[in-house]
Amino acid sequence: MIGPFVHDALLQEKSGDRVRCLTCERRCLLGPGATGWCRTRANVDGRLVTLIHGNVSSLSANPIEKKPLFHFYPGSKALTAGSWGCNFGCPWCQNWDISKSPPRKGRHMTPEDFVTTALAWQCQGTSISFNEPTLSLEWSLSVFRLAREKDLYNTYVTNGYMTNRALDLLAAAGLDAVNVDIKGDAEAVHKYCKGVEAEKVWRNCQHAKERGVHVEITTLVIPGVNHDREILRAIARRIRQQIGPDTPWHLSGYHPAYRYHVPPTPLSALETGWQVGREEGLNFVYLGNVVGHRLEDTYCPACGQLLIERRGLEVVQNRLQDSSCPACGLGIPIMFSDQVSDHSPPP
Repeated sequence: MIGPFVHDALLQEKSGDRVRCLTCERRCLLGPGATGWCRTRANVDGRLVTLIHGNVSSLSANPIEKKPLFHFYPGSKALTAGSWGCNFGCPWCQNWDISKSPPRKGRHMTPEDFVTTALAWQCQGTSISFNEPTLSLEWSLSVFRLAREKDLYNTYVTNGYMTNRALDLLAAAGLDAVNVDIKGDAEAVHKYCKGVEAEKVWRNCQHAKERGVHVEITTLVIPGVNHDREILRAIARRIRQQIGPDTPWHLSGYHPAYRYHVPPTPLSALETGWQVGREEGLNFVYLGNVVGHRLEDTYCPACGQLLIERRGLEVVQNRLQDSSCPACGLGIPIMFSDQVSDHSPPP
């Protein structure tokens, strides 16, 4: 099998005529000619290859707030690429047209092409997103190294199910920030995401933080799956205990998509989640997919002063003074250009 999108997989282990993929925690064991659960990796003549190297299905320059990352380079833009496939089976997927598709022919971009485009489009960073970025591990590593050389930051929007080895490689190559989707309790994740072990996602959130990667968490609040107050409380408690009370938690509204068609998330459920997060000691809880709501904004957790005002994906006003609240002086953990990996965006 040859082609511009076929590339040797980095993390694999031979087992006779079979090969085990060590990219994500499904750890698929593939016989000759077989593809993995994600359909993006295959056993070709006894070696594991990726079928989507540089295969870009979607490309856009997005505000970093779209990831969402609210405490990382606010107001900046990241050139964002997606490919094909996913290693989860969520029936409500919002990007199902690419994540539920086997690899198709997209736009071929080398890592050099991608970084050059990021600079030409006046972006301050890169993001691998839209479908699960872990499946583009090898391409991501090359992109991140080149982006670092050009003083660009690097981000992932991910379900967090990569192996520890994959995460370590990403961090070493220049991964600066991740938004990880925490989808619910262990039972719901195993049922709806098709056999996924939620504990491994939590492990990776903690490990990324320990490696110096900025971490934010998103929970798509879905009626009948994870909207229960006690499920949200348990998520908030674990974020505080394992990742820290300053970790931003984004509660996003669900809309019917793909194979899940219950009505959209009521605003009241999101606001309840916000209240629960604050009760559990999280300092920064945000609502998403509710443009114009005051809980899209950043407030000082000590005195309640409005610090960063947003409208949708736009930063309307930033009132921080030297990363501190102008009213009470509390330091606010939001990363700006001179705080990310000791490099600044290009002029």
